[in-house]
Amino acid sequence: MPTRTKPKGPGIAVPDDLKAKAAEVHERLCREYRCPIPFFHDLDPISELVSSLLSHRTRNADSGRAFKQLRARFPDWAAVRDAPTAEVEAAIAPCTWPEQKAPRIQQILAAITAHHGGNLSLDHLAALSVVEARAWLESLPGIGPKTSAAVLLFSNLRRPALPVDSHHHRVAARLELIPEGVAVGPAHALLEAQLPPDSTAQHVYDNHEILMLHGQQVCFPKNPRCEKCVVLDLCPHGQKEVMKPPRKSAPKKSEENPEAS
Repeated sequence: MPTRTKPKGPGIAVPDDLKAKAAEVHERLCREYRCPIPFFHDLDPISELVSSLLSHRTRNADSGRAFKQLRARFPDWAAVRDAPTAEVEAAIAPCTWPEQKAPRIQQILAAITAHHGGNLSLDHLAALSVVEARAWLESLPGIGPKTSAAVLLFSNLRRPALPVDSHHHRVAARLELIPEGVAVGPAHALLEAQLPPDSTAQHVYDNHEILMLHGQQVCFPKNPRCEKCVVLDLCPHGQKEVMKPPRKSAPKKSEENPEAS
């Protein structure tokens, strides 16, 4: 049974100029990637939770295959909870670390069941504030801010909680929306605090998607396409990149030493 932690309110003071910059980034990237962006699926909260757990450090295609195999192998989530762990592990084999994820998923499903006196459900989250719902989810074993936000936003609960993936985090760091060196986990609260307080789920989802898409299509980890970036003038990292002198090709051996054979 999860231990109920005291929910932490946003409590983050965001300077007006940083809020303005975040809003400008959102507006430009929304134009570029054509917001509003349709939600990619409409799972119930338990299904979204399992899907999110399977996706950790796993390619989307592989985690999607693992999720489909799990659904095909077991009639419902209670059956997954009660099955021999080896069977669950075999069903989710396409994802990374199935030997770790199978027992963790069962442990979480059991904790949720215990909380509800035998009923495996997350429907109670709809009656909580976003802050309370995230605190409750993060009291479960192995659930951090990205997973709690994904459950609330991506599921059919459609609550305004902001997930931050590695692409999103990289773009935000280069734009200096978050301080240098801030890890993905703590970045969730900082980036969510920059959004308008009355943001809808669609606005938050768009923000997540456009920053992620920008990281996938333009702001690569190496050799970003800064010349194609619509927020280049707002990006200190990008401006340094475009100011770099072009790389010189290494001379061929014959040019380096004409007498080399």
